Amino acid sequence: MEPIIVVTGLSGSGKSLAARCFEDLGYFCIDNLPVTLIPVLIELLGRSRNEMRRVVLIVDVREGELLREFPRMIRDLRGRQVPLRILYFDSSNEALIRRFSETRRPHPLDEGQGLEHAIARERERLDEVRELADRIIDTSRFNAHELRAFLRTEFSPGSESFGIGISVVSFGFKYGLPADADLVFDVRFVPNPFFVDGLKSKNGLDPEVVAYLEEKDEYRGFIQKVGDLMEYLLPGFVKEGKSYLTVAVGCTGGRHRSVAAAEHLRERLRRSGFPARITHRDIDKE
Repeated sequence: MEPIIVVTGLSGSGKSLAARCFEDLGYFCIDNLPVTLIPVLIELLGRSRNEMRRVVLIVDVREGELLREFPRMIRDLRGRQVPLRILYFDSSNEALIRRFSETRRPHPLDEGQGLEHAIARERERLDEVRELADRIIDTSRFNAHELRAFLRTEFSPGSESFGIGISVVSFGFKYGLPADADLVFDVRFVPNPFFVDGLKSKNGLDPEVVAYLEEKDEYRGFIQKVGDLMEYLLPGFVKEGKSYLTVAVGCTGGRHRSVAAAEHLRERLRRSGFPARITHRDIDKE
């Protein structure tokens, strides 16, 4: 049986959009299934052949009091070696408030004390669930189009071979750290192409920028040593059963140095037998 993906997290963080995206990728999605029925569903899946090979469950505070049973149930299922992947969708309070304002939909826990109070209550109720997550996906900076593209890249069938799903993300420190990063590398010590005539308007995907960086001892040393470190770490992560690993490479603006270094790291991982997906989070930002 293929791993069952459980999508959970905060209201307004993008779970419904994620469900539609997973359906487009060929997953069988079940929204708001009572958690007490999850073991029954898993038993049925174990008996089925190809009818429901890839399944996504959406679980959140709409479960009400039944949500209290969810952490214990997940621990029990994992103890029985049931393949599960818990994705926790998170977002900043500012982004959540903006989204609820735009859609004019009520928060499921809003009892008249205001949206911020409802979000705080929801975070508290989901705290133990968050601790169980294999991966936390912060959607604060995603619009709907960007979130769809991210999910298609990360979870298309066949993207999680080799026992671990690896994602390499380039980013700009000026826009904040990626919330789901497991490892963060800083390349701001490398000379910046932004200040070189003819390179400012380009990015780390352009051959001219790559050629400039590869002339620098700092850059060559960085990509060699980080590549060696990843080749050392990854077999251990796989052995310990880690499902996902997000490696973030950052520079000041996320357009030049981090992009080139992330691309080089992704290629190094591929040659070592660990295919990785790549996202350049801030490449199009000013």
